[in-house]
Amino acid sequence: MNRLTLVGLLGSTALAQQVFLPAQGPTDRPQCEASQTPEPTYSFTPFSYTLTTTQRTATSVTPSAATTYACPPSALATLIPSQSYTTWGKWDPNATETASDTDNLYGDAAWTALWEHANPPNFTETGVYSTTVEPTPIPSEELVLPPRDYFGPNDCYNFPEGFEFGVSSSASQVEGATAEAGKAPSLMDILVQDDRAKSYVTNENYYLYKQDIERVAAMGVKYFSFSIAWTRILPFALPGTPVNQEGIDHYNDLIDFIVSKGMIPEVTLLHFDTPLQFYGANLTEAQRTPEIGYNNGAYQNETFPDAFVNYAKIVMTHYADRVATWFTFNEPLLYSDNGRSIYNVIKAHSQVYHFYKDELHGQGKISMKFNNNLGVPRDPNSQADVTAADHFNSFQLGPFCNPIYLGIDYPESYKSTIQDYVPLTAEDLEYMNGTADFLGIDPYTATVIAPPEAGNAQSIMDCAANASSIYRPYCVNQTTIEVNGWNIGYRSQTYVYITPTYLRSYLNYLWNTWRHPVVLTEFGFPVFGEDDKDLTDQLFDTPRSLYYLSFMSEVLKAIWEDGVHVSGAFAWSYMDNWEFGDYTAHFGIQTVNRTSQERRYKKSFFDLVDFMKARGVE
Repeated sequence: MNRLTLVGLLGSTALAQQVFLPAQGPTDRPQCEASQTPEPTYSFTPFSYTLTTTQRTATSVTPSAATTYACPPSALATLIPSQSYTTWGKWDPNATETASDTDNLYGDAAWTALWEHANPPNFTETGVYSTTVEPTPIPSEELVLPPRDYFGPNDCYNFPEGFEFGVSSSASQVEGATAEAGKAPSLMDILVQDDRAKSYVTNENYYLYKQDIERVAAMGVKYFSFSIAWTRILPFALPGTPVNQEGIDHYNDLIDFIVSKGMIPEVTLLHFDTPLQFYGANLTEAQRTPEIGYNNGAYQNETFPDAFVNYAKIVMTHYADRVATWFTFNEPLLYSDNGRSIYNVIKAHSQVYHFYKDELHGQGKISMKFNNNLGVPRDPNSQADVTAADHFNSFQLGPFCNPIYLGIDYPESYKSTIQDYVPLTAEDLEYMNGTADFLGIDPYTATVIAPPEAGNAQSIMDCAANASSIYRPYCVNQTTIEVNGWNIGYRSQTYVYITPTYLRSYLNYLWNTWRHPVVLTEFGFPVFGEDDKDLTDQLFDTPRSLYYLSFMSEVLKAIWEDGVHVSGAFAWSYMDNWEFGDYTAHFGIQTVNRTSQERRYKKSFFDLVDFMKARGVE
């Protein structure tokens, strides 16, 4: 392949995101030159232990009249076929009695068979609660702000009116009660097959949701983003199968309680917890390594799009009057198996958008949450590294964002690598174009990018043509070490590094490439070694405060200095949660006691809220 062909395949070549300016000596302090005195003056004064400290208390969200985003459920019921509603119960693998309604395709026996087929490993965890816990007010002593860190932001910018600040979570990571109240098994229940932590109990938010919402409202956070478990609404997943009345009632009550506290609910329809029906009889398919993502989400199944749209319609017709924003999929690339998966996600998303806007006449917003840790060139002076970073970023976002936001084809970085991609017709592009109101991104960190072979851009395309390359699917070399040998930022327990200046660059990339408002739909920082610390040390989580405050400072600069339209930011997560087999990565701004389920506010929660409130956020 000649060099001309290579440039054509890679598409647009981005400019370097970083420039190194040589300098000698210590850091300049231009702000100090006028005030510097030649010599200090020494003197004696009476000593006192008195220190003056401002003591502030968090201010709760003030309940106000709720906004309506659609007609009430009773008026929307005719938009979907008539549904059958029923209830099931709780699966106990050690039960001695068996259901006798074996002639009922969707009875208790059939529901139990779903769990027996799933056979979740080591299903022995039991929770503390079995019924919904009524909330209690948060004691005032819990709401006193902690001591400030010595160094902190000193900017004078404010967030624009209407900027959405909230917290986020997902069903499988916090709900627990996974085989209770009629919920059927999902991918999350069989994802972890070894001795790592399972999703069966997690934070028991299914029973503690009112207290969890009460705690977030007491801190003054207005937006509350969560996901609905598909298998809690439709245990048998497919169109025409019965709806779980307990699931409908649960989320109805949850949404009502959010609204009653003066908060605004935002809902994700699918956050990785795919129903097992889409894997067929052989559940080992769920463990198969996919070509594109980290796990096989079964989006490629031919029945998936219609089933997802049916599920979305049922949920929307029940809750659209109170939900401000809908996310169809969370980070779909990470659970995409192949090219058909990508196409089915875009197709299903577009159908849901058109249903909500054109048939239901919803007044809220719709988008997706996309993953992508911004790829930055290892050496910004190397054209090969810049090309690799552009390839990396366009591959992760372009397959979805190009048709949805611009009405154009997949990027060449994707088409040249994934041989079974589904071509987009003119009719596809017309239907998909404009089917998102903003671009939702989960910009946790940045990643240092170079070609597979240092300095050789051609090696990117060589990898794209080689199905067995270890660098697939992105066909770049990913590290966390910048060109001078330093980590890209302060390290966390996981892949996240504190990289605020790269965030600003990333927001510019998103805004100027896909030309829609940007919302940080998730971002968070699991402090290194937090799981090994005593509770008091976990609560005083200064590195996490640094992460959030530095990120939001750069968001303000992107808005005011770069002209980037950023319209919201959601912290992940409002409490420590299950991280797909792991409890040692503490992403939360509250701790969770795994024995008692007690929650405690961390310093970072106070610091982040205070930062946002001081800069004009409601």
